[in-house]
Amino acid sequence: MTVTVLDNAAARRVFLARHGLGRETGQSARAVIDDLGFVQVDSVNTFARAHDLILWARHGSYRPKALDRLLARDRAVFEHWTHDASVIPMDLWPHWRLRFARDAARLESRWEIDRPAGFGGQVDTVLRQIADHGACTSGDVGVDEARTGGGWWDWHPSKTALEYLWRSGRVSVLKREGFRKVYDLTERVIPQAVRDMAHDAAATIDHLCGAALDRLGFATPGEIAAFWAVVTPAEAAAWSAAELAAGRAIPLDVIGHAGKRRRCLARPDVPDTRPEVPGRVRILSPFDPALRDRKRAEWLFGFHYRIEIFVPAPQRRYGYYVFPVWEGDRAIGRIDMARQGEVLAVRAFWPEAGVRMGAGRLARLRAELARAARFGGCGEVVYADGWLRDGV
Repeated sequence: MTVTVLDNAAARRVFLARHGLGRETGQSARAVIDDLGFVQVDSVNTFARAHDLILWARHGSYRPKALDRLLARDRAVFEHWTHDASVIPMDLWPHWRLRFARDAARLESRWEIDRPAGFGGQVDTVLRQIADHGACTSGDVGVDEARTGGGWWDWHPSKTALEYLWRSGRVSVLKREGFRKVYDLTERVIPQAVRDMAHDAAATIDHLCGAALDRLGFATPGEIAAFWAVVTPAEAAAWSAAELAAGRAIPLDVIGHAGKRRRCLARPDVPDTRPEVPGRVRILSPFDPALRDRKRAEWLFGFHYRIEIFVPAPQRRYGYYVFPVWEGDRAIGRIDMARQGEVLAVRAFWPEAGVRMGAGRLARLRAELARAARFGGCGEVVYADGWLRDGV
């Protein structure tokens, strides 16, 4: 059997285009989320929260209130779990019933080993409280209860019950206040027309696997399973085999950054596409969809990245929360910056190996930082002495 080979330069362009970093279109925040499939939500806010930075990197006029409107007013997205907490297009909610069921079974299984004291009686109590008194936050339930003292997440029983109700789909995130989730009964959050839609497990597996492959461009079965973190690796492998047998996908050998091949599958038209990727400099979130799979990013782009939040300060190589910096289809460095009042303070920039910071590239980086400062509400960019470091 002849297997098509996709060279590394083409692979990088296909992958970045499928992750919304190709030719800019000026599309809306909702369209960006639809295209990506989900956007991870994270609380760290040294400059901008991860979800806001992900959307801004693809939609330059984006402002955080737009996401609030999509969630709380328009009901165009819902918040739940993929590999982490994420906002997800509302049309995927019917397929998330499989996730709700699997999460419920998994959490209940854990409780057989590590059952939070008093949890069992709290699920119905918390559900009744929300039904009778309206939306609540985790701080509104079980305020007088003792913590579990080492049990699941060391939470008090009612907070554990609330998390279970959310993960199992019985309550939903109504909105965010600051960064606190406000929960209400699912029937008061998710539109009736969406709740009326139903899919069996086979249809959901088929839909989610196909949607993952389309958004990745090319992938292994394991990467397809990991995309939404709903489908199991075995289910993704069986789906992949069926797609290959039916001719709806082809085997594709993709060349990594170091020249090593990886057998993937792709839609038949992928090898013939050569999407454009703008040469502009972009500051990305550490949780950007294109980089969240650290091993894949290193294999495809030669970019090794780790978050050092939990590394003791003296042992950090770079900084507490350092942002990847991209130019065109390659990583050019990482930057340590933070919002300090009305100033964007740039502490350090480390170019990647082999990247020369000539006058043109440096000007493009400064222009992106000025743009980032405006997005973050900063009036100016201030550079620390010696901020431009030697290469990695």
